[in-house]
Amino acid sequence: MASRYGSPGAVLRWFVDELPFERIERERVADDVDLFYFLASASFVEITSDLYTRGLLEYYQGDQAVTEWLRHEWEPQELQHGAALRRYVEAAWPDFDWVASYESFRRAYAPLCKPELLGPTRGLELAARCVVETGTATIYTMIRDLTDEPVLRQLTSLIRTDEVSHYGHFFQHFKRYRDAEGLRRTQILRTLWGRIAEIDNEDAWYAFRSVCDTASPGTDAVAAYGEYRLHIHGRMQRHYPFDMAATMLLKPLALNRQLQRLAVPVLSVSAKRLIRSAPHSH
Repeated sequence: MASRYGSPGAVLRWFVDELPFERIERERVADDVDLFYFLASASFVEITSDLYTRGLLEYYQGDQAVTEWLRHEWEPQELQHGAALRRYVEAAWPDFDWVASYESFRRAYAPLCKPELLGPTRGLELAARCVVETGTATIYTMIRDLTDEPVLRQLTSLIRTDEVSHYGHFFQHFKRYRDAEGLRRTQILRTLWGRIAEIDNEDAWYAFRSVCDTASPGTDAVAAYGEYRLHIHGRMQRHYPFDMAATMLLKPLALNRQLQRLAVPVLSVSAKRLIRSAPHSH
């Protein structure tokens, strides 16, 4: 179906205009500063999908199965996520200048979206994309489960479903390249761990800084980011779906069923401990 989010022929499972933003119960979210920063930051990253899709399309040129899916499903759905999150933020926190803040973010973030910064092989880049989709699917699951604001629950549920589907597509393409490139488990593991380590230092930080500079001019963004991470990590201890994340992260390693079953709780517990002991400054 045609859509203004992406190219003609975009495949969308839901539509932004169908969401009842006018029914947002602002009193349930207005004073939640951490939620504001998360949703505003997420809207920036999601709505910038055109930049990193361009790089992926160039990187996978010639592989029609990947490029057609990216062009007609992944990109328009990611753009739609960003548009919907923007609508939510502007409705729930109407004093925030979303446009000015986003322009600042895009200028800073654009240099990170170059094809030469992608993985060393097509297969390993797809493994890295599985990490990113794990992160988005699980964090939207967490927000859906912790919020009591009905419109936000509906929106994050819709986005979560899309992100789980995206993971499945990236994983299927990864398996094809894993076999073609003869990727070793150690290579895949290094890529997974490397991408996990990069997430907090790129997307989250650049988006947070832009939101902070607009919402709280004069604030030390580095210090504020440390406080924000501390609060988010506290919420993750209580609400984050660690087993879901562990299952998705381990899947590219192609462990046998018994080993996978044993590894999931071990990784879940380790992740909880890591979050509890993580440093809280950028």
